[in-house]
Amino acid sequence: MITTYEFLATWMRARFADSDRGASLVEYALLVALIAVVCIIAITALGKNASTAFSSTASSVN
Repeated sequence: MITTYEFLATWMRARFADSDRGASLVEYALLVALIAVVCIIAITALGKNASTAFSSTASSVN
């Protein structure tokens, strides 16, 4: 069974230890968000161009 001292020592290490896990997680989240924004912008721009191309092709067929 864990003693009070062991519990307190473990809690203090977990609470105040220098860890980079949170920083790495934030960096990855920002990277994924940036990639998502770039993909959305590219799809929007290419979608307008594709719509224009299909419209002109459809009008020339008729």
